[in-house]
Amino acid sequence: MSQNRLTVAPTVTVLGVIKARLIGASKGHALLKKKADALTIKFRQILKKIVETKTKMGLSMKTSAFALTEAKYATGDHVKYTIFDNVEEANVRVKASTDNVAGVKLPKFEYTNLGTESKMDLVGLGKGGQQIQACRASFATTIELLVELASLQTSFITLDVAIKTTNRRVNALENVIKPRLENTIAYIKGELDELEREEFFRLKKVQAKKKRDLDLKEAQNASGNKVITPSYEASNMLAVAEDEDVMF
Repeated sequence: MSQNRLTVAPTVTVLGVIKARLIGASKGHALLKKKADALTIKFRQILKKIVETKTKMGLSMKTSAFALTEAKYATGDHVKYTIFDNVEEANVRVKASTDNVAGVKLPKFEYTNLGTESKMDLVGLGKGGQQIQACRASFATTIELLVELASLQTSFITLDVAIKTTNRRVNALENVIKPRLENTIAYIKGELDELEREEFFRLKKVQAKKKRDLDLKEAQNASGNKVITPSYEASNMLAVAEDEDVMF
């Protein structure tokens, strides 16, 4: 206990300062505990969504790959050159934003479709047009799920780091800072109590000495031994002083 405390002077002022620091540490510990709980709840929610999105992602990728195979079978391998010629600009955009959870900023990605006119609607008019459009719609759904999964996994990693940092702070306050301040307060109180006992003992000694002196004085007065007090009266300079006889 003597080692796990702050090196301070045991005074009343320092005791007040340490008590204020302990109150602040207790409030900070409670707030960080609530923050850790809120982050943990959000963490579990995101984990559940990741599992669900990955399941949908697997099915969507399977459907998209099968749709691509159907489109290639219906139109042939040379259709990809026609698609490259008709696509000038991507219609899909990804917007990045942030979401605030208990003071932690989580990155968030949003899938947006510009909806601009494209020449892809005319591709495959000769043959395989239905398979190409189905393949396009399937891959659009896959991209949307991919963006959602990327957003969830990025938030998952960010939350994991934030939770670990918050838990370290909570443990430091609970197991290091607060016990050290409490031990310091106990040390200062013990020293102040010791000083108070010493002062009380000194006052008792002083009172006992005064009582002994008073008893001694009363005993002297009772036995007739009066204390001679010096006289401060001025002498008369005009009075004739009588000299004593000198014997030879």
